[in-house]
Amino acid sequence: MKRRTLLAAAGVPLMVEAEKAPLRVVASFSILADLVREVGGPLVAVDSLVGPDADAHVYEPKPRDVRRIAGAELVVVNGLGFEGWLERLLAASGYRGPVVVATDGIKPRLAGLSVDPHAWHDAALAQRYVATLGQALTKARPTARDAITGRAETYAAQLRAASAAVRQRLSRVPREHRRIFTSHDAFGYFGAAYGVDFLSPQGPGTDHEPSAADVAALIRQLRRDRVRAVFAENIANARLIERIAREAGARVGGRLFSDALSGPAGPASTYLKLFKYNADTICAALGV
Repeated sequence: MKRRTLLAAAGVPLMVEAEKAPLRVVASFSILADLVREVGGPLVAVDSLVGPDADAHVYEPKPRDVRRIAGAELVVVNGLGFEGWLERLLAASGYRGPVVVATDGIKPRLAGLSVDPHAWHDAALAQRYVATLGQALTKARPTARDAITGRAETYAAQLRAASAAVRQRLSRVPREHRRIFTSHDAFGYFGAAYGVDFLSPQGPGTDHEPSAADVAALIRQLRRDRVRAVFAENIANARLIERIAREAGARVGGRLFSDALSGPAGPASTYLKLFKYNADTICAALGV
């Protein structure tokens, strides 16, 4: 007799057996998938639709993504317009389960007239992500409440420590010297939280190339403001940034991880590593 039949015959609810299996979670992109793993630990099996070093702004879902969503017990998204392709994918999959929006309750930053979805770059807001994910996972696995809460609290403490460290380090740089240039406007939340001004040729999305006039204006601004470092991003082609740096007389300070983790062997294979790596890279470029 199969285990399932034995449990039923013994009067044990089949839900207990189901709760012993990892919760099948599909996250929209790699950073969010890592946050779910940190909070859920062995209680979750997480799949990411958009993988490492890939651009979620312009992602084109594949037929396999329909199957992945259809087989999920929980779907987790960033929200704030980050995954413009997701509603169509959910509809195509026939998924009727819960969808968790990780940015629920977060007041979005505006970049011009556009909503900036990159809230995870402020570690304090990443703690809000963690709290939202913890609540969702607890609802899905109520018998694991203590384990999930404990993991969420431990991780939130690590984020607080990392945030305090970068704030203290950047305090050694005069405020007027904290200017950075990046591929697209992905680091506004980091800038607002830690007192850094970010310039970029693209807005918070990457689906439109900057015009020649925009690039020329930015080059003039870089020269005028004496921006100390220009950075490429892991999801973008570095050629435009290298050209802008060359024409502005600035130096390329390295590469930042904006919308995706690195691969497992890279320096930003988890969200916490990404945050620390970006902070270290920015601080080094600013001389601290």
